[in-house]
Formats: sequence, C-alpha cells, structure tokens
Amino acid sequence: MSEAYRQAGVDTVAGQRFVDLIKPAVKSTFTPNVMGGLGGFSALYDVSFLKDYKEPVLVSSTDGVGTKLTLARLFNRHETVGLDLVAMCANDLLVSGARPMFLLDYVAVGRLRPEQMKIVVESIATGCRLAHCSLIGGETAEHPGVMADEDYDLAGFVVGCIEKERLQKANRIAEGDVIIGIPSSGIHSNGVSLVRKIFLDHGLLPAAEGDRAFLRDQILLAPTILYEEVVRDVIEAELPTGMVHVTGGGFYENVPRVLSDDLSAEFTPWTLPEPFASLQHRGNLRYDEMLSVFNCGYGYLMMVREEDVEKTLSMLDAGLNAYRSRVISELERTFVSMRGTCRPSESFLRPPAVIGRIKKKQGSDASVHFL
Repeated sequence: MSEAYRQAGVDTVAGQRFVDLIKPAVKSTFTPNVMGGLGGFSALYDVSFLKDYKEPVLVSSTDGVGTKLTLARLFNRHETVGLDLVAMCANDLLVSGARPMFLLDYVAVGRLRPEQMKIVVESIATGCRLAHCSLIGGETAEHPGVMADEDYDLAGFVVGCIEKERLQKANRIAEGDVIIGIPSSGIHSNGVSLVRKIFLDHGLLPAAEGDRAFLRDQILLAPTILYEEVVRDVIEAELPTGMVHVTGGGFYENVPRVLSDDLSAEFTPWTLPEPFASLQHRGNLRYDEMLSVFNCGYGYLMMVREEDVEKTLSMLDAGLNAYRSRVISELERTFVSMRGTCRPSESFLRPPAVIGRIKKKQGSDASVHFL
C-alpha cells in the first residue's frame, strides 16, 4: 500500500480487510440469480426468469437512514441500522406491489474501522434476508477531511420487478375503502432529529439512565419493520386497493401521495403507544404535530374494499406474527450483543387495525383529516 495515501487518511489495507470480513454476510443473501462474487467492477444479476412475465416492469427506490446514525455512534451500537437502511428502500418499493430482487449499498466513513463496519454490513445482510433480496454489491469510501473520523453514513438502492398488469392494479383506491394500519416497531428511521432535540443536549447522552435506556432500546435498537413478509400474501391475493409507507412527513404528507384529487382520507384518532406517548409528553407536542412527523404506531397503511377487511386483517396478523419471530431470531443469531435484549415495543405488539376510511373530498377539504 501507499504510505503517503495512508498518511493522507485512506487505508487500503483496512479496506481489503473489511471486504474479507463481510464476505460471509454478503454471500448469505445470495440467490442462484446472483452471478459472480465480490470485488468486481460491477455486480451481475440474472433476470432470465423475467421471460415468464408478459410485460415485466423494473421498480427502483433509494434511501438512507438519516440522523439515527448519530444515536448509533453515541451508544456504539450498530447492529440494527442496516435493517433500517434496507427497510427504508424496500418498503417504498413495496407500495407498488413489486418484489425486491437486489440491493446495493453505499457506506461513507471518516475513517474505516473494519470491525465496526462489519457489524453494519452484517445488519444490512440481515435486512436483505428478511426482505428476500440479495446484497449484490456496494461501495465503501473513506472521506478524510470531509467527515469526522468516527462518522459514517449509509445509502441503499434497491431494484424489484412486477408484472405491468399487476402494477396497474396497485392503486385503485375508491370512495368507501377502509384504511388498515399495520403496526410499526417504533419511530423507524424518521423524526430522529426531533427526538434528539427533545432528549439530547448538544449531542451528549442524557444524564438520566432512564432516558439513555429509552433512546437506546426504544429508538435506536427498534429497527424499521421490513413489511415484505408481512403483506406479501395479501398483495398476491390482490386485496389492497392502495398502500402507503408512512415515512418522513407522517400521515399528512405520505397519504396524499396515493390519493386522486377528488378523494380524502378520514382517520379516527387512536391512543399513542410507546415510544410515541413519551415523545409527545417530553416534547410537549400536539397530536397533529406528532402525526406530521412520526408514524405514531402504524408504519404501513393498506386500503381495501369493505368486504375484504376481515380476511385482510387475518392475513396481516399471521404475517406480523411470523415476522416478529423471524426478526428476533435473525438478530439474536447474528449478533451476540442482541441475545436476550430483543424485546418488541408496545407499538410492535399491537395487531393491525381499521383506523380510517376513504371519503369523497368536499370542495377545498384537506386530503387528510382526523375526526
């Protein structure tokens, strides 16, 4: 290696060690469609199976984890942020009904710490297994002088596929449809900047152990749910008339994205579960403020016809129960530090529920309103 390059802040030996460390985790996500291994100039994925589609459509999404990574650095706990990354990408893709095929990641660091970043990539691989997609490649870049040594950032890019005919059925929301809320595990990866403002003083951990435990266990170590496994059977049964991933902007910004101009969503308010109740109390936030920032206990919404509600709720409940068991098993199997600590939040333990209806918009009514 170049000693001058190392002194400038880029350690290529550490980079190669990092690649060697992550190979087992990355390969654990591979399917027979992945061609070649790690280290090439590009990643290859065999899509010959698309010949069985009448009109295949590729669907893509890209996202990051945001300032949740600040909490990971403060607590030096990095076991779940990779799940957040995959989920933020894959859940957006899922709204179209598409199946994820593969994901590429981008890891930017101030200074590469191979063992620490190994944990991050192992958590990305865990997310890919839960989302049923392959981690086929990525980029790790050291940015000395641009980022502080201890800082890192994550981004992901996922690609999926769907039959064109199925895509056209993905959004057929109509007046009278019922809105079902599917539980979240917590705040997921949105609103962390507000959480930090409420709890953290100048970026330092709070003095009270209860506050530190709340931030660590209910915010950082409660990874975003990967809804693929939860909702796939319902999608294949063609029951949803529309879906929403409740991310940044909460209900007021995300629900209108799937509504036509003549429709509105009317919700019945619910009691906020933890950790949202504590956030509202500590931040002295109004109910509508909470709904404009956080998912408030429902990270994914599904619209269905009135006659399909009971069947949908039953299928979603089964999917949630299977996912709860699997995500805890995956985390405890992969990370010794997670064994015995993976306790589902109050939000995560709730069943899916009817929380609203689609109405005809009257005049200049808002697209989203709560009774």
